[in-house]
Amino acid sequence: MTSDAQQSSLVAVRVQPRASSDAVIGEREGAIAIRLKAPPVDGQANAALLRFLARKLGVAPTAVELVRGATGRQKWIRVAGLSAEGVRQALLAPL
Repeated sequence: MTSDAQQSSLVAVRVQPRASSDAVIGEREGAIAIRLKAPPVDGQANAALLRFLARKLGVAPTAVELVRGATGRQKWIRVAGLSAEGVRQALLAPL
């Protein structure tokens, strides 16, 4: 296994578009629940999700990739440079 493969992770997220603010709201059915202000039109919510996650995780926007679920609320995200557990801890940590 290459070091690049070891340094990326797949994480399940569940997105609620058209919310009043962007926020991680917890965990639902094994996925990290996220509210986004962006509407689910023309990929706006997907783009907003990737920007939001990159900002929250402190990684470059190019390190966050939508792997599966472009048209649904349930999505799989790959984050290069972080483990799946590291991503979960960073997103679900209390402020």
